[in-house]
Order: sequence, then structure tokens, then C-alpha cells
Amino acid sequence: MTQEIVANLAKKIASDILKQPNRAISAGEPIISSGLIDSFSLVDLSLLVEDEYGVHIDDTELNAETFDTLEQLAAVIVARQ
Repeated sequence: MTQEIVANLAKKIASDILKQPNRAISAGEPIISSGLIDSFSLVDLSLLVEDEYGVHIDDTELNAETFDTLEQLAAVIVARQ
């Protein structure tokens, strides 16, 4: 289940948020601390998670301490479903 979420998130982030559909994002790649996802894109990421999985991520959780990789984000999603 988690791997499916990671794969879907990687695809959606690359195409919908980064507008780079051919960009590969690995499960353990830092997406916030590396600057791949900036502060403006974090809101888009939060909306994507809510739309795709019905899981709310509070604005205060949109940081590298809560999740910095797709694996960590997928774990948050699974824990809240």
C-alpha cells in the first residue's frame, strides 16, 4: 500500500506541482530540505494529498520535520486513513 502511495505521489508531484512529468522522484529523496518543493508548492502538495487520499495535513505540518521524503509523507497518509 505504502509503495503504491509513494509511486502515485512521485508521479503527481512531478507532473502537477513541478510541471516536469519526466522527473523521477525516489521514495527517500528529500523534497523539502533539498528545495525541490518550495513553500508555495507545499500548499499545492497539501491540496493534492487531501484530494487524492482524503487526509488533512495542517499548515503547521508542512515542513521537513513532519515529512521530507515521499516515504515519510506516505506514512503520514496511511496513519490518518
